[in-house]
Amino acid sequence: MTIRTSPWPAGVPCWADLTVPDVEAAKAFYGAVLGWAFRDLGPDYGGYAIAEARGADAAAIGPAQGNDAASPLWTMYFASDDADKVAAAVSDSGGTVLLGPGDVGPMGRMFVATDPTGVRFAVWQAGTHFGAGVVNEPGGLIWEDLRSPDPDTARAFYSAVFGFRMDSMEAAGPDYTTFALAGEDQPRGGIGGLGEGDGTSGPGHWLLYFGVPDTDAAVAAAEASGGSVTSPAVDTPYGRMAGLADPNGAAFWVAQTQVPQS
Repeated sequence: MTIRTSPWPAGVPCWADLTVPDVEAAKAFYGAVLGWAFRDLGPDYGGYAIAEARGADAAAIGPAQGNDAASPLWTMYFASDDADKVAAAVSDSGGTVLLGPGDVGPMGRMFVATDPTGVRFAVWQAGTHFGAGVVNEPGGLIWEDLRSPDPDTARAFYSAVFGFRMDSMEAAGPDYTTFALAGEDQPRGGIGGLGEGDGTSGPGHWLLYFGVPDTDAAVAAAEASGGSVTSPAVDTPYGRMAGLADPNGAAFWVAQTQVPQS
């Protein structure tokens, strides 16, 4: 649990952002639930606001465009050393590039795509911004789940594009696997099917988990701030967790994680 200061290895989930109809309202909600402070990038970046935890970049919130306003979802980004090469691999492997590779000022280069099961994701090639600087602690990303209508097709796609190894996880059900980079033992996230009403239902999507110092307090803050509980808080081998949705309906989970010692 340290603050990262260098780019993430290619293939690692490195960033997440959310587009919403009302950025200021979303900032108030996530600030209350996840303890985020925000740094606005200004009009040159379309009103994009960086969320910070312990002074490090954690995620971002920006204004919705087009259909994003009707179906808000968190977008998960994979790190890349060559976004253009990965975009070609996405197309070759049955995915669809929605927004082709392009520079985001000096911050980096990115593209947005959907996998063959219709789930949106993005790829980030670091410039001055390398992605999340805080992970696996309160305010930071701690896990990423792909919830797909066809997890076997999704597994084949992400393995082809990013070289992932898939490992079964029997406790999570027969259609769930973790994924890891080749040569690594530590899983980087999971892939499974759709569920019922706990943030895993609806159209396929990446479901993100954020750390909090107190899950029950985060649940109470979400309800008090206009959000809803999709899965009540429960103790698990991985900590106390709960499924939540923000006032716009964007699903995410929180999990109790250790507060870093100062």
